[in-house]
Amino acid sequence: MKAISFIIALTAVISCKAATPQLRFAWKEVDFTWDSPEQRETAIKDGVFVKANNLPLGLARWKNKVFVTVPRWKNGVASSLNYIDLDGAPDQALKPYPSLKDNLVADDAKELPSNSSIISVFRVFVDPCDRLWVMDSGLADILGSANQVVGPSLVIFDLNTNQLLHRYYFKVSDMKEDSFFANIAVDANKDTCDDAFAYVPDLGAYGVVVYSLKQDDSWRVSHHYFHFEPLAGSYKVGGVEFHWTDGVFALALSEPRENGYRTMFFHAFSSTKEFCVSTELLRNYTHIDKNEAFHDFKLLGDRGERTQSSASFYDENTHVLFYTQVNRDGVGCWNSNKPYTPENNPLIFSDPEMYEFLNDLKVDNEGTLWFLSDKLPRFIYKSLDPNEVNFRIFSIKATDAIAGTACA
Repeated sequence: MKAISFIIALTAVISCKAATPQLRFAWKEVDFTWDSPEQRETAIKDGVFVKANNLPLGLARWKNKVFVTVPRWKNGVASSLNYIDLDGAPDQALKPYPSLKDNLVADDAKELPSNSSIISVFRVFVDPCDRLWVMDSGLADILGSANQVVGPSLVIFDLNTNQLLHRYYFKVSDMKEDSFFANIAVDANKDTCDDAFAYVPDLGAYGVVVYSLKQDDSWRVSHHYFHFEPLAGSYKVGGVEFHWTDGVFALALSEPRENGYRTMFFHAFSSTKEFCVSTELLRNYTHIDKNEAFHDFKLLGDRGERTQSSASFYDENTHVLFYTQVNRDGVGCWNSNKPYTPENNPLIFSDPEMYEFLNDLKVDNEGTLWFLSDKLPRFIYKSLDPNEVNFRIFSIKATDAIAGTACA
């Protein structure tokens, strides 16, 4: 802990002199808050908790909570949906949300223990109405003896009460044989909380599922631009070479336009191109001419070589789209008031050691950019060294992040 604290303190000092992100949290391995030491020992003995198999992946901030997800890539993930205290220790234990009981589900479970139970979460989204939207894949031990405990579902919590508001299971028509749902973007504002929409990319079967809270209904949107680029499926990160065919994954929503609808920016994980479409089309997709709608999806441009991105987020205050750069160990940005060219998509932070695999980023309602790195390729294809820092969370004011760059 002393070594980690020193790293964070040193990073904080450096960030005072230059616009560099501050290291806020860091772990060699993660653990959880348990009801008792005996419960933890039993979980380890029974294989319900295998410390080395828990890898943080997604994040979001709400007030004094920083949510951290731990997908069930492998067996022994004790809790998939968690949070840490904003002012807590840099290597603090993860607190299961809404409770440990709701997360501590056996990998070979045949059904959901309760409606508020969580199986496996990659990404979450905090909306302006103080709600946490959770995309639960329902799939345990993904890389091992994969077990679809329950179908993919959207789970919505009231952050002020920590109570489950609603759970919605995707329909058969929303899914394809290779469907895999890991991300979520929510279109909502404080004045119309009950009329929110969620957009969920299907990275495996190349589509986007749209969910209407008011209608409590969903529908699938298809387009060629949701597919991956064959020439952009090769990666080399942290000394690991691998090949992925992940399609549409990163979604980001602009501020409302004059007509009240937002622009949804999107790209496939294995791609260097950025696209966009109006949410008007997505919301009304079941009632429009699909052939005419095809041309309403637009190519913005290409970021350049090795710019594959796992996550993106649009900051309404700066009008800047931030995105991870997994093949370049950094964070990139684009000001939406400028043409989409490589020159206008600068790499604003890059560090192979600190940002080995940037997996998620968000801008909170205070204008702070948060991002998480986790060495995912090593975790999947090799193994992590428990004596090294493997997971980190950074933050920086969005305005400081773009100062002096083409995104300002």
